[in-house]
Order: sequence, then structure tokens, then C-alpha cells
Amino acid sequence: MRWNQYKCWLAGLGLTLLSTANAGTVDIAGAKFEDTVHVANTDLKLNGAGIRYKAIFKVYAAGLYLKDKKNTVPEVLASQGPRRVTIVMLRDLSNEDFGRGFMQGIQQNTDKAEKVKFTSQFLRFGELFASVPELKKGDVMVNDWVPGVGTVVYLNGKKMGEPYPDIGFNNALLRIWLGEKPVDSGLKKAMLAEPDDRSMYR
Repeated sequence: MRWNQYKCWLAGLGLTLLSTANAGTVDIAGAKFEDTVHVANTDLKLNGAGIRYKAIFKVYAAGLYLKDKKNTVPEVLASQGPRRVTIVMLRDLSNEDFGRGFMQGIQQNTDKAEKVKFTSQFLRFGELFASVPELKKGDVMVNDWVPGVGTVVYLNGKKMGEPYPDIGFNNALLRIWLGEKPVDSGLKKAMLAEPDDRSMYR
């Protein structure tokens, strides 16, 4: 297998691939993810990144950043210090469709007690999407967990609303991608740096 073909094959698996021309940057379907980012005076490493598919369409690329590499969901949810999820849109999408995907992921992976406990934060998070008419290809959404502050959401570098203070709320967001019923099982594996066998057949 030639090198270019091999690179494409690895990229399809959603594995971390660093090109010699862009050392320290991971390219996922054209979306760039830095290998290291700085959040709340802490260097975070790219734990894994992959693509959210809907049917055969690429919707967005997402990367999970943690202080230390983790390969299981319990380890990620129990991780201390700052966290980041970066989402790069790979196609135009209405706020309704994007928000529905997020809220469905929360509903399917959050138990009743947590839904009651974080009702006000979930409602406010849902309203956040209504403030953005449409997400465009190339738009970047960042969800940062900052200890002592909460979950802070940015769109193209602009802060969106006030922080969501509870770590439980941040865990609920992470379970959108990492829960028992993730929005995309392949993306879950990629964010946990596991091979995604299904990509071999795409």
C-alpha cells in the first residue's frame, strides 16, 4: 500500500495522524485539531478526534482534550482539571437540526434524577442554539470545563452566555458522544482513541 493510500486509510479510521507538514496538528476531513491546547492555565492533550456521521453524510468533526490520555468512559468522566470538546462543522446545518442532535444525545444518556437536577441548565443550553440561526461549514464550537467556573461555550471564539456551573452537567454533555447510546458509535471510539472497524468499509 502506497503512503498516500495508507494516510487516507488511517484518516478513515479516525486515528490520530500527524502529517510532516503540520507537526502538532491533526487533520480530520479537513478540520484541524491542535495536538495541545491551553485551558485554565493547563495544557490539555488531544485524547482523540473523529467524525460525526448522519447516514452517509459528514456532519462535524469533534475532538476531546484532557490533561492526561484516557481510554475508557469512566476514566474520562472522573478526570480532574479542565476539559475541552472542540467541534468543527463539516457542512451547513440549521440550529434546529444541530440542537436536536445535542438534546437527543443528552436525553438518551442521562438518567431521570440528573434530568431533574439539571433541568434549568438543560433548558438554557437548548435556548443557546436558538440564538444561532445556522451553523456554517467551518464554524468552530468549543465546550470548555473550567473548575471553579463551569462549562463555557464558545462559537468562533465568541463566548455564548454564562457558564453552566455543575460538573454533572459537563458529564452529561460528554455522554452525548461517550454515553451508552452515543450520537455516533464511531466517533465515540475515535474520541477514546480506539480503532473504528466500520470505517474500513466506507
